[in-house]
Amino acid sequence: MGVEAGPGAGAQSGPGTGTGTGTGTGTGPGTGTGTGTGTGTGPGEPLAARLRLVLDSRSNANAVLDILEALEAEEEADILEAIRICGRLFCTLLQRGDLFVGQLPGEDEAMSGDHGAEAKYKMWMRHRYRACVQQLLGLMLHDSEGVQRLSVFTLMRFIQTEGRRPLVQGAGDSSCVFPLELLKSVVERLLQVESDSTLLIACFQEYLRYADVRYYTMACTADHIPRVMQKAKGALVPTYQLNVFNLLASITMPAGQGDPRAFLVKPKRKCAEYKATKLKEQKRKFEQVWLVFLKYKLPAALCKKVLVILHEAVLPHMSKPTLMIDFLTAAYDIGGAISLLALSGLFTLIHQHNLEYPDFYTKLYSLLEPSILHVRYRARFFHLLNLFLSSSHLPAYLVAAFAKRLSRLALTAPPTSLLMVIPLVCNLLRRHPSCRILLHRPADTSELPADPYLVDEEDPAKCRALESCLWELQALQRHYHPDVAGAATVIRKALSEQETDLSTLFDLSTPELFEREPKKRACRAPLEFEAADGILGRGGALVPQLWALE
Repeated sequence: MGVEAGPGAGAQSGPGTGTGTGTGTGTGPGTGTGTGTGTGTGPGEPLAARLRLVLDSRSNANAVLDILEALEAEEEADILEAIRICGRLFCTLLQRGDLFVGQLPGEDEAMSGDHGAEAKYKMWMRHRYRACVQQLLGLMLHDSEGVQRLSVFTLMRFIQTEGRRPLVQGAGDSSCVFPLELLKSVVERLLQVESDSTLLIACFQEYLRYADVRYYTMACTADHIPRVMQKAKGALVPTYQLNVFNLLASITMPAGQGDPRAFLVKPKRKCAEYKATKLKEQKRKFEQVWLVFLKYKLPAALCKKVLVILHEAVLPHMSKPTLMIDFLTAAYDIGGAISLLALSGLFTLIHQHNLEYPDFYTKLYSLLEPSILHVRYRARFFHLLNLFLSSSHLPAYLVAAFAKRLSRLALTAPPTSLLMVIPLVCNLLRRHPSCRILLHRPADTSELPADPYLVDEEDPAKCRALESCLWELQALQRHYHPDVAGAATVIRKALSEQETDLSTLFDLSTPELFEREPKKRACRAPLEFEAADGILGRGGALVPQLWALE
């Protein structure tokens, strides 16, 4: 259903006559009223005048060819004007019912067949409509942003108008006809294989608030991805995959049933078979298209973008979020920044869907490397790390391993990271009193000739952290930054039961540290024990006796 792909507009003869006089019963289908007189249009006639001629009399139908030819102009202003005129023309013709409804025969067959003048006119005009659609689809890839935007807008108007006046045989009384073929053609232009479609997708995004457009866009995308990726035979298609991601990331699923009026093609009445109206079907299609997209290998940079939005924009709207387990566990095993970003999605599955991940804490422990304190996603990682280590049922050896690894990383960390790491280590010791032996190890060095902690051991159960101590925190008490030194001195006294709030420390930056310093109130220290009573010294001093100021 909808609009089939067709040939571009050419200089083909049409109904009635374009110049001079013509008849309604010749090679063109005419109007079926005998002999008619054409009004005549010259090459310099404005497009608006040609539009009026076509809409006023069927005998002037050949003027449509001049309007379509203007879509191929070189000047941007001329193209924009032609697109506007085409939109007004064919939307009016659709509303009037002047386009052929049903399976459209070929143009030669339609003109030479045994059809009445009325049917021939509608068939011929339907072919011009198809040609206009093809030209607008081509203009979606134009160099001008204005041409791209107006082309998308006009095609979506066609979808809306065609939905109200379907071109499918026997659909006049149906309330559930959506011009899917035309939308499919638009989506295929959005998902270019070799060129970036970010601008086009941004133009199209405003239509994704409509439930029917959103549903059928996801359906078309789910069908399009396998066709392109199978041709690649396992190879990456970075530009295409980025376009698909940008389109999917533009889809915002409603939290509830949504506004029942939010349809581009409004159903005339309630239709039980119209899946676009059902939130459950929307979620199912949303889940399907994301699973199809993530089925294929992604470039590393794109994988990071997916993981950034996955836990907030995708998982909450899926019918079965556990279907993402394979993708998230595979990403978590890659290592580096990708593993850090996969933590958010894994946390959602573990916390809300009872995911059991073997050796999860072993992998989490291996992520604690010096680079972790310098990456962009540091705040998110430490927030999740704090959550994963918040349970009081974790074994002491595991908590001690994390506290020791964090303390060792603190020796080479910048001040912004230290002001977050030191309170985190202290919070771990507050939650697990059995680990406080790391602070209160006997001072006799004969019992601890060297640090038994195995820093290169990847298994926290074998790193011997409980046999060690947190001497790193004592070393940080002599740090050059006074805030860091002050934070490290907390271990000199017994730790309080109240944990430190880390939420304000996760996003602490170096500029913020500099801004805080001038605002501090410095303690006033005495500079002299005896106050001076003159410029040259105190009373009775030798200098005032030898020199005087005049």
